[in-house]
Amino acid sequence: MLLWLSDLLANYIGGFGVFQYLTVRGIMGTITALAIALLLGPTMIRQLNYRQIGQAIRDDGPQSHLAKSGTPTMGGALILVSIMLSTLLWSDLSNRYVWVVMVVTGIFGAVGWVDDYRKVIEKNPRGLPARWKYFWQSVAGLGVAIYLYSTAESPVTTGLYLPFINGMVVDMGIFFVVFTYFVVVGSSNAVNLTDGLDGLAILPTVLVGGALGLIAYLVGNVKFAEYLMIPYVAGSGELIVFCASLVGAGLGFLWFNTYPAQVFMGDVGALALGAALGTLAVIVRHEVVLFIMGGIFVLETVSVILQVASFKLTGKRIFRMAPIHHHFELKGWPEPRVIVRFWIITVILVLIGLATLKIR
Repeated sequence: MLLWLSDLLANYIGGFGVFQYLTVRGIMGTITALAIALLLGPTMIRQLNYRQIGQAIRDDGPQSHLAKSGTPTMGGALILVSIMLSTLLWSDLSNRYVWVVMVVTGIFGAVGWVDDYRKVIEKNPRGLPARWKYFWQSVAGLGVAIYLYSTAESPVTTGLYLPFINGMVVDMGIFFVVFTYFVVVGSSNAVNLTDGLDGLAILPTVLVGGALGLIAYLVGNVKFAEYLMIPYVAGSGELIVFCASLVGAGLGFLWFNTYPAQVFMGDVGALALGAALGTLAVIVRHEVVLFIMGGIFVLETVSVILQVASFKLTGKRIFRMAPIHHHFELKGWPEPRVIVRFWIITVILVLIGLATLKIR
């Protein structure tokens, strides 16, 4: 929207031409989303408190969490509003990839909102039944997979690229649809599982999202892509604005979500942000790098799978409680220690993921 306006004004005032640069619009996207989140956050928290939209805490978890009962939830809506408004303002709205990511984010956010609404407002502990939650996630996941496959302009946009190995590309063919489905839906649920402590999920999401924005910028530039020997995906560079907005919105939310949290993200935010990361990784052809950078999300998911499998097969639990962040809490780690250490691990993993761009 503002890109169009700046393009028009540049005909009369040359300085407005600076907004044609992706990097400038990315920076403005971060600042705009951060400002929106910080400005709307206090009002949203007051409204959630007034309407008694508070989180119910399980009594079989760490006892320290019981004091959090009643803390406002569904705060992920603040993140989504900030991202969407900033992206609409600063991105090129004729770019199809921008709309793909926004639509997927919105659909998964809607699924999470219904789940939160039924739990918090209707006092239904089950929320949205699992079969319906996964049904709508699957519809969205398959929808974006089929769209990207059917509109692929070259084999480059559907091949599986393996990091650290120069020229190693796996031609997935129609399997691209299945693979994309699992990346998007799996990423969505992985972030949701991680969202169990104050600020635990949002900063890794910001870090991974920011790294994907950098990758999108490089993948969308033919010269950088050729120099780094990574796939060139025309038009993907515009996604840096969405990623930058995600970074700004996430940091704005962390202002209120940091320990002790004033508001929780809820499924409305976690499911949407996870799906956004998965979709971004698919578009820029760096799914394996997403698994590396989002190693904390992978660890949390694997811990749940192993815990359930072990209990069903042997009747014994591997961890004191899953996801694994609760295991460390029950071992006696204070919540802030778990959070910050997981953040540090994510910083290291993101750096490793970015290193794959050059190490071949």
